Amino acid sequence: MPLELTALPYDRTALEPHLSGDTVDQHHGRHQRALIERINALNAGGEFEEAALETIVRKAQGELFDCAAQAWNNAFYWRSLRPAATAAGVPSGALADAIQSQFGDTDTLRQRFDAAALRHFGAGWVWLVQRPDGRLGIAVTANAATPLTGEDTPLLAASLWEHAAYLDYRDDRRRYLDAFWQLVNWDSVAARLRR
Repeated sequence: MPLELTALPYDRTALEPHLSGDTVDQHHGRHQRALIERINALNAGGEFEEAALETIVRKAQGELFDCAAQAWNNAFYWRSLRPAATAAGVPSGALADAIQSQFGDTDTLRQRFDAAALRHFGAGWVWLVQRPDGRLGIAVTANAATPLTGEDTPLLAASLWEHAAYLDYRDDRRRYLDAFWQLVNWDSVAARLRR
């Protein structure tokens, strides 16, 4: 059964003014859709034809892995964000405790996350992850790489691909990251935390 493009968890303009509907259309409606279509073309009659996207990411190689990992990363990214009109919110409970234990506070987490993103050259992703021992960490992956294939549990992701920031911020990654933090869905991040 062919994969389908994962629907956004909100309207295409719900992230405005931080991310425009045009950016969402390009990122989700064009790039992510093209990845799903390519996966289906590569996988027609193949061993993963009936597999879930996450299974393909964990087991495929080559171009099929690249497309599947990118599609999964993008779907994860959209679930890391919340509509701009909802209250900003801050981490609470076990997530707040884990952030305090590892980083001291949310501002320090943000500074380290942003620094990692700004150091990264080219396309990729910056992640807040939970290590197998329960500690939190920051990871940067290039291109299609994803923590899903390793031992870390991804909690939060920011896209470092050009189409995430070009239309709204003309590739000014720092301004894009400022906008990203206005949209983080801390409830979604907390739900991914292993206890």
